[in-house]
Formats: sequence, C-alpha cells, structure tokens
Amino acid sequence: MKKKDNIEDLILNNLEELNDNEPNEGHFGRFEARLEALNKRKKVFSLEVVWKVAAAAIFAFLVVNQGIIWFSTDSGNQTPATGNSDMTLATVSAEYEEVEFYYTNAINVGLNQWENLAEQGLISQEEQQMMQNELDDFEKVFQKLQNDLSSSPNDDRVINAMLEYYQTKLSLINMIVEKLQEVKQKNNENHETES
Repeated sequence: MKKKDNIEDLILNNLEELNDNEPNEGHFGRFEARLEALNKRKKVFSLEVVWKVAAAAIFAFLVVNQGIIWFSTDSGNQTPATGNSDMTLATVSAEYEEVEFYYTNAINVGLNQWENLAEQGLISQEEQQMMQNELDDFEKVFQKLQNDLSSSPNDDRVINAMLEYYQTKLSLINMIVEKLQEVKQKNNENHETES
C-alpha cells in the first residue's frame, strides 16, 4: 500500500505540471499523417489481395471448366455417314438425328474456321498439334460413348452424355475460334494504326 500512496502523492503533487504539458506543435498533424499512411497501405494491400483472390478464382474456374470439357465428351467429327458400325444418336430416334446433325455441322463449321485461321498464320504448329491431340482425345471419348450406346440404346444417361459431349465440343471450338478472331482483329487494328 505504501507504493500506491507514493504514486498517488507523486501525481497529486505534480498534477499542475502534468496537465500543463501539451504535445509539441504539429503533433496531431503528424499523428494524423501516420494514420493516413497506414490506412493507405492497408487499402493497397487489401486491393492486392482482392486481385490475387480474383485471379486465383478465375484460374480455378478455367481449370475446372477444362476438366469438364476434357472428361465430359466432345467429338463432332464423327458423323453417322462415316460408315462406322457403332451407333449414334441418329440411330436412336429422328429427333436425336436432327440434334446430332445440328451439332456435327456446327462443329465442322468451327473446325473449318480453325483451319482458315491456321492458314492465315494465327496458329503455330505447336498449337495446331495441341488441338489435334485434343480432338483425338475427344474422338476416343466419342468411341466409348458409341459403345455404351450400342449396349444400352435406350439409356437416357448415355444419350444425355452424348448430347453433353456435342455441346461441350462445340462450345470449346467456338470459344477458341472467337478468341483467335479477337486476336486477328486486334492485330488488324494495330496494323492500321501503325500505317
């Protein structure tokens, strides 16, 4: 208790001096500037984190999307007219024949656009080889789906898998062709502005 009394006495005896001491001039301005600097750093840091998270989310979405495309199915190159003895949607019903005809034609149009862009030099040999490998993989999936359809022609799951296969393949080809056409258009615009 004696220490407490000493501290109280010390404060009470020096109360006037303690209350009279003001911070140096400009103290509050400097303090406010420091706080603002800290807030700015936090905002920049937060913005950086947001951008990093957004980039990671987009990357994850693209990876998942490519995985779905890769594993779901995609082979519009195979048509009933190829002489393949495996079943296609056209052999299941006339309605499915129309759907299959639409997808195979749309996929072939996309592949023709791809070839035209390749002839224009927008696609490297390596990219062409990658696309061919992807199409070969899609063909393998399509062959498996055809075998499944042959063994279970009335199974809605197999039919839906084939429809998803066509949709995925068409979406992938259209997406690639659209991006290449955007690149071509930007190249043309850049060339026009340089001229």
